[in-house]
Amino acid sequence: MAKAFSLASWNVEHFKNKPDRVERVVTFVNQQKPDVFTLLEVEGKDVFTELVTRMPGYQFHITEGPQTQEALVGVRKGLTAFFTQKIEFKSGNQYLRPGALLTLHVDGENYSILFLHTKSSADPIGLGIRDDQFARAFKFKRKVLDKAVSGKAKANFIFLGDLNTMGMDYPFNQTVEVKWELKKLDVDAKKVAMRRLTKNAPATWSNGSKSRYHPADLDHVVASDHLSFKSFAGAEVDVRGWPALTATTEQDTWIRQYSDHGMLYLEVQKV
Repeated sequence: MAKAFSLASWNVEHFKNKPDRVERVVTFVNQQKPDVFTLLEVEGKDVFTELVTRMPGYQFHITEGPQTQEALVGVRKGLTAFFTQKIEFKSGNQYLRPGALLTLHVDGENYSILFLHTKSSADPIGLGIRDDQFARAFKFKRKVLDKAVSGKAKANFIFLGDLNTMGMDYPFNQTVEVKWELKKLDVDAKKVAMRRLTKNAPATWSNGSKSRYHPADLDHVVASDHLSFKSFAGAEVDVRGWPALTATTEQDTWIRQYSDHGMLYLEVQKV
């Protein structure tokens, strides 16, 4: 099966005006050669200047608003694409991050890609907002995208990014473990003919070996279940960066120099 396009999503924590780090990050993105990518938590204008200078083969889009962190999307020149900022994914909070929707047109087919950076919190309000944001993504597929293809639930839809699946802390033995938040995400996805893709790493986030926090599985890809993807040793998503390193010292160094999140990389096959 032929490749339609490659896709990457990466949360580069507090990505702003630190020239050495910006150069390292842009070099790393360039090395992956994605057709489409997003960088989450972009905070400084220097990032845009460096990307335009170092990645002339791409066109760029960025979200905007009162939030301090933006999603920057790069699209390889030659691809037909339409970008839309989706403020409904703020879930009624103007300071939350909007969704970044990119629609690609490849060989007569539309592929809708929604980049999300959902609410980060293990409090009840955090879990509730994330659940609402996921529900909005599923409703968007069912009510908008599927209807555009005659309601056959065959829209080519992918949403991905830092989904911050961290469960909920609550006393009286009422804690919601991460596995239950992910289980609900999977159940809700199945209702609209979608599924969460497999990854080749058990965790995508780490604050390093000296942190009191354990590595966590925060970044995910959810896709229409009829879509196919390149296999990376049996997984559909290749997690690159610190999760691909085996030595603890190497992981710690990578996290300090780049980001606490690994990059999600996948290749979508033509339908």
